[in-house]
Amino acid sequence: MRQLPIIALTGHLGAGKTTLLNRLLRAPGARIGVVVNDFGSINVDAGLVTGQVDDAEAISGGCVCCLPDAGGLDAALEKLARPRLRLDAVIVEASGAADPTALARLIRFSEVGGVRAGGVVDVVDAAEHFTTVDTGVLPPERYASATLVVVNKIDRIAEAEREAVLARITGRVKERNPQAHVIAAERGRIDPALVFDAAAEEAAQPELPFAEAGEDGAPHVHADAVTVAADGPVDPGAVVDLVEDPPEGVYRLKGAVTAATGGRRRRFAVNVVGRQVHVAAHPARGGTDGLVAIGMHLDTAEVRRRLKEALSPAPEGTEGDGLRRLDRYRRLSE
Repeated sequence: MRQLPIIALTGHLGAGKTTLLNRLLRAPGARIGVVVNDFGSINVDAGLVTGQVDDAEAISGGCVCCLPDAGGLDAALEKLARPRLRLDAVIVEASGAADPTALARLIRFSEVGGVRAGGVVDVVDAAEHFTTVDTGVLPPERYASATLVVVNKIDRIAEAEREAVLARITGRVKERNPQAHVIAAERGRIDPALVFDAAAEEAAQPELPFAEAGEDGAPHVHADAVTVAADGPVDPGAVVDLVEDPPEGVYRLKGAVTAATGGRRRRFAVNVVGRQVHVAAHPARGGTDGLVAIGMHLDTAEVRRRLKEALSPAPEGTEGDGLRRLDRYRRLSE
């Protein structure tokens, strides 16, 4: 049932994506597989690759998104998806020359069993972005595939100008991709809970301290998380309404629900990253039904209200349309 999320990590040369990757690899308890591409210089921390990272696959021969028939990428994912590795996620770090849209497509249509698309994290250099990447009249096409845009090196911008720079980048991203989430970071520090599940336990409180300093003094901004348990079978139509229109600021939504319509009960695993919806059949035994919403600066009371509304018991006489809608996402996710 469990499918391994494959996360694309992209960004222009020098934006700081490898720094961000190394931060993610230090997440406590994380078991992360890494696919790196040795087109140019790869600076993944060797100690992390041989320590917390359980398996690493280096792809040679050019940009990962240009490999013929995605053979190189699929071969790497095939190894990393082995159940014995018990990985929480796989991060594909593309070269600075990679096309995020092409890479996202390779992951989305990978023929490897037991994996799913886990989002596209695009790293932006706050100081250099408008001289290196976003230089035209129209926003770059690369924004279209991003689920999370990390405006890195924000500390290189004068404090009085940071808000305006972040707003300008956000506006350009939203012009091309209204559903993308945009956050600012210093030295690649983002909460791993935005990207994968291993560190989510640390973010299981409704509110967490922001701007907590890391070991190098860079602020580590925590995500908010809201958890709501289901008391029993739910109306699948209400769940679909939620995943199609998540609360403001929610980047990830995950959990298990038992749908009940017309006397039938079926259990589903639900994962949402940005606007990517993945639904799979879930074994009927074990675990607790409910949903967890993760994002930045959430209105936790409103998010909790929306989750409770979606997880309300299915009313008597609920028709089968909701189940058909949820099952459609399951079929599209296969």
